[in-house]
Amino acid sequence: MKVDYHIHLEEGPYTHNYLEKITQSMEHFVPLPSKQYSKAWFAEVVAQAHRRMQETEYSEWWLNFYLERAKQRNLKMVGIVDHLYRFNETSDYFHTYMDTTSSEIGAIQADWLGCVMNRSLSEFVEFIEGQKAKWKANGIELKLGMEADYFIGGEEQLQALLQPYPFDYVIGSVHFYDGWGFDNPGLQTKFLDYDLLELYQNHFETVKRAAASNLFDIIAHLDNLKVFKHRPDEALLRDMYRSVAKTLKQADVATEMNPGLYYRYPVKEMCPSDTFLDILVAEGVPFTTSSDSHFPHDVGIYADQIQDKLKESGVKEIAVFDKRMRQMVPIHG
Repeated sequence: MKVDYHIHLEEGPYTHNYLEKITQSMEHFVPLPSKQYSKAWFAEVVAQAHRRMQETEYSEWWLNFYLERAKQRNLKMVGIVDHLYRFNETSDYFHTYMDTTSSEIGAIQADWLGCVMNRSLSEFVEFIEGQKAKWKANGIELKLGMEADYFIGGEEQLQALLQPYPFDYVIGSVHFYDGWGFDNPGLQTKFLDYDLLELYQNHFETVKRAAASNLFDIIAHLDNLKVFKHRPDEALLRDMYRSVAKTLKQADVATEMNPGLYYRYPVKEMCPSDTFLDILVAEGVPFTTSSDSHFPHDVGIYADQIQDKLKESGVKEIAVFDKRMRQMVPIHG
């Protein structure tokens, strides 16, 4: 079964680059009648972008592009998630555990959070739940997910935020180290402040705590700390990989094959790496598959290559979810 369990509708921050990505994505689905690069064409591009921002990501019109791409790529199950930091209800949680106050990075991260935290969690849930019947009529199961940042010490607060909602699954992710968002391009020089081996050791300890927390069904992009190519000799990480794999297996938590870093970031490598993948498979960790797409044209991207890679590694089944219950289904067919 071909599935994509890690799809976003929007993220921000709202830059010129973000506007360009919206217009490029829409070109896949709404061909414009005017000659490309003409003044009339540019006016049509601007009008499309205006409609997208007016109708917002929580519109059936926008989600229909995701459905169209899912059908084009023969997906049978699709999970829409959003980053927990997008929702106003989570402000206290992120201001508690993110660094939003230090003289070094606090103001930068507080500004970023203020730009991206602009929606209601209940609105997101109601929108996706309300679209499930339409997707089913089109031959695709639509699932409601959430990608929630994990912070050591924040387990009870996070549980309280997630508990009221009927998620089909919750993805746990680690994007922060000691309050620093390490995948923020504007803060990547901070890698130079650390001994890389120690940084990776501590990062993977946090990943293990997330897996053992009983909060998550899937742990996302396990080795995304490599995002800007700051990584020690991978041979030195093998024991860390094995420890993470054993913890996931013991906690009965799945992970994912995620190509987001491969097609969107400097490292140009999927998560997990080939070395890490072999160790996870050897330990019997369940996998699901994802695109980590943030725009509709990327839904299901590299799905065939990911399935082939998993099958070549000996994986015969992938994990799917319904109301927080996991089922293993054949990877083929």
